[in-house]
Amino acid sequence: MAVAVVEAGDEAMHVSLFPFLAFGHISPFAQLARSLVAVGGVRVTFLSAAANVARVEAMLPADGRAVVAALHLPRVPGLPVGAESTAEVDADGAELLKLALDGTRPQVEALLARLRPDVVLFDFATPWVADVARQLGARAAHFSVFTAVTSAYLTVPARRRLHHGAASCPTVDDLATAPVGFPPSSSLATVPTYQAADFTYMFTSFHGMPSAYDRVAACDNASDVQWRSWNQIEGGPLVSAPGDVLVFKTCAEMEGPYIEYIATQYDKPILVTGPLVPEPPHGELEERWVTWLSSFPDNAVVFASFGSETFLPTAAATELLLGLEATGRPFVAVLNFPRSVDAEAELKKCMAPGFEERVKGRGVVHSGWVQQQHILRHRSVGCYVNHAGFSSVVEGLVAGCRLVLLPMKSDQFFNAALLARELRVGTEVARRDGDGWFGHDAVRDAVNAAVAGAGGGDDDERKWREFLTDDAVQRRFVEEFVRELRKLVL
Repeated sequence: MAVAVVEAGDEAMHVSLFPFLAFGHISPFAQLARSLVAVGGVRVTFLSAAANVARVEAMLPADGRAVVAALHLPRVPGLPVGAESTAEVDADGAELLKLALDGTRPQVEALLARLRPDVVLFDFATPWVADVARQLGARAAHFSVFTAVTSAYLTVPARRRLHHGAASCPTVDDLATAPVGFPPSSSLATVPTYQAADFTYMFTSFHGMPSAYDRVAACDNASDVQWRSWNQIEGGPLVSAPGDVLVFKTCAEMEGPYIEYIATQYDKPILVTGPLVPEPPHGELEERWVTWLSSFPDNAVVFASFGSETFLPTAAATELLLGLEATGRPFVAVLNFPRSVDAEAELKKCMAPGFEERVKGRGVVHSGWVQQQHILRHRSVGCYVNHAGFSSVVEGLVAGCRLVLLPMKSDQFFNAALLARELRVGTEVARRDGDGWFGHDAVRDAVNAAVAGAGGGDDDERKWREFLTDDAVQRRFVEEFVRELRKLVL
C-alpha cells in the first residue's frame, strides 16, 4: 500500500504510529489506528518492518486513511535473516530486534521528514523517536500498551532504589514490594517471589544495550542514565528526549489510582485511549470448529489459549492439559511454540501417557492460529483459560466467558491480579510462591470456581461487559484522546 502524504492545508491531523516488532505491541497500535480514523479528522501512517506490512494492513481499515510504511531492518549479527517480529525468534532474538530497530533511525528520520506528521506515538523500544520528531517540529509521546498498574509498579522513577545516594538496579527482594508512593489502597502492593524474579529482566542489559527499564525511562524523560555510544550499527550515541505527554491504553474507570500515581511520578499529563476494545470478528467460524463445538450444550466448553507469543514450558503445558481433563468438561486447548521448533513434536511431549485416549471426543489439543474471537463467541464456550494478555481478556469478557487467569510473564501477572482482585472478573490459578509452579489440580479448581461464579459473580462481570460493549462510551474515550492530541499541535 502506498504511503499517503498529508498535503499542506489538509485539515486532517496526521498521526504516525511506531510500535515495537512484537504483535502483542503491533495489535494495540493497530487498534488505536482504527479508532483514530473512525472518529474522523485523523490520518495515520503506521511504521513497521517490511515483512510485517501485509499483516498490519489486514488489521487496518481499507479506506486509505491508515497506511503502512515499510522499514528495512539492517543486518544484525546473531539475528536470523528475515526475522522481523518476535514471533520468529527466541528471547535473545527479541533483544537483537531492538538493536535492529535502532539501526532504522536514518530511515525513520527521512520518512518522517517527508511525511511531516503532527504527532508521533512511539513504543518503549525506540526513545530516540522523540528527538527525531522534535527536530521536525512534531509532537511526540510514548504510547504504552501495558496496563497502568504494570508501569506504576515497575517503571516509575521511584522504582530505582538508592544505594549510597546513587541509583542501582533493584534486587528480587526490592521488586517483591511496590515502589514508594504506590497507591496505598491497592491490593497489588506485593508480589510472590517468582514474579519478582521475573521482573529483574526489566533491569538487565543485553548485548551492551540499555535495559528495558532504561528505554522506558528515556521514553518518559525519567532516566538519569548517561546514554553512551552503544549503537553498533550506526556508531552514534542514542540520546533521548522527553515526550510531551504519556499515553496509556486504559481508562480511569479501570485504573484510576494507578494513572494518578504515574502522573505524580512524572509530573506531566497522562492521556488515555480507553481499553481499545477489539471490533467484532468478520466472517464465519470454520465449519470443522462449528461442527465440533455445536455438539455440546451452551456454556459447556472450556477454551484455553495463550496467544501467539506466550509459550508454556512442556511440564506446565502437561499440567494444564491434565487439569482440563480433570474438570470433566469438554475443552479446546491451543498451545503454540516458537517457529524454530517442530510444533507437532512439541505438542506430543506435552501429552501425558494415555491422555489422548482418555479425552477422545471431548478434548481437542491444537497448535497454530485459530479464530479466537469466533470461538469465544460460540454459544457452547463458557470458560476461557488464558495468559491474561489484556486484549485477550477483553475479548473473553465481551464474549461473555468466565475467565481463568494463568499469567506466564511480566505484565500478565499484573493484569491477572487487577482483573481478579480489583475488577473481580476472573479466577487466578493458584501457584507456588517460590517458583510459580502449578499442578493440574490447581487448573481444575480454578476452572470449577470460575464456572461457579467464584471469581466475582455475575454482577461484576455484567458491569464490565456492558462497559466494554457500550460503543458510545468507548468512542467517547477516543474522541477525548483526539481532542487532547489536537491541543498539543495547536
